[in-house]
Amino acid sequence: MTAPNSDTILERMMALHPKIIDLTLDRMWRLLDALGNPQNALPPVIHIAGTNGKGSTQAMIRAGLEAAGHRVHAYTSPHLARFHERIRVSGTLISEPDLTAVLDECYAANNGENITYFEITTCAALLAFSRAPADYTLLEVGLGGRLDATNVIANPRVTAITPVSIDHQQFLGDTLAKIAFEKAGILKRGIPCVVARQQEDGLEVIEEVAERTGAPLCAFGQHWHAGPERDRMIYQDDTGLLDLSRPNLPGDHQIMNAGTALAVLRYLGCGSDVCEAAVTQAEWPARLQRLVSGPLVNGAPDAELWLDGGHNPAAGEALATHLRNMSARPTYLICGMLNTKDVVGYLRPLADVADGLSAISIPNEANTLPAEKTAEAARDVGFDVQTADSLQEALSGIVTHTPNARVLICGSLYLAGAVLRENA
Repeated sequence: MTAPNSDTILERMMALHPKIIDLTLDRMWRLLDALGNPQNALPPVIHIAGTNGKGSTQAMIRAGLEAAGHRVHAYTSPHLARFHERIRVSGTLISEPDLTAVLDECYAANNGENITYFEITTCAALLAFSRAPADYTLLEVGLGGRLDATNVIANPRVTAITPVSIDHQQFLGDTLAKIAFEKAGILKRGIPCVVARQQEDGLEVIEEVAERTGAPLCAFGQHWHAGPERDRMIYQDDTGLLDLSRPNLPGDHQIMNAGTALAVLRYLGCGSDVCEAAVTQAEWPARLQRLVSGPLVNGAPDAELWLDGGHNPAAGEALATHLRNMSARPTYLICGMLNTKDVVGYLRPLADVADGLSAISIPNEANTLPAEKTAEAARDVGFDVQTADSLQEALSGIVTHTPNARVLICGSLYLAGAVLRENA
């Protein structure tokens, strides 16, 4: 009999719980205990929550730590093309044999009990991390924070909260204050938390939770500052001022993500060279990523192709700001979104910076919003709209009438993953 591979085991895990998302930590504690509590045997943990910018911030922290010679575990979600992207062990994506082994071990230890896909795969990541040497562990929250599967670390070295905005209301609450409360659930007594720029309602809640918990805050605007300065960025805290290159990840919003990462690195004692590496050497696909090779690029040789996985109103605002600051060029969007997202809120800020939009359904995604519904929302906010049955059809339609178009494929990380697979 052929031994199962990771894809086979992951498919089995999908059937262990009837809901995709069901926030509680009880199932995590049960399985972690059966596995020998690997979460207690990790290198120092940096735990990151927030609505937007978690992944970019983590990528910059990792770039800085690795430039300083540290070995780093990193956990993120969702993946784009392959599940292995979620688990980076000692600086390297987990191998297929190692992933298969820890998934199989977790599946067996769970013994058929109720558990979500994210919970059991998070246990697998923690198990892999506990068995490999490293200097730091970076954990990105999947959803919320208080009841997220990653919130099982009793004493992280430092926590961070990136900008909080409205998203996942069906799970986290229908106000910014409620969502901020869930994010602030990662705070731990005596453990510093770096806080990015927040809306007033959100910051008030985070400060209240910090006071009640006994977690010291290192907050933007109070303890550190970051901002653009001509073609560079400035970071300042009570240890001094840094004049740095702009982040290599494009978009003005990345300056705030960089500031959050730098505040974490400065807390860890890192110097200016490490901070420069953090902002110039980070890699994070599908965040305003320019596609420069592959079948899609070959099929539209005169076009400029970009890919972004942002999917909420704050991400739409950040994307619109970046497009507005780019050189003049006919700009078209190819957009596909999940049916749980605020489509109108995401698209509204983009309507005045694009010449048109082609709506598509996300391929092979059960929770995709049908292209016709995306098109309807786009028309409502003022777009000139087309629909297409596939990414290729949408792209071909745009470059047929505007060969030199700037084309941004956007709306979902799940769409971004499909694009990267198709363009491999």
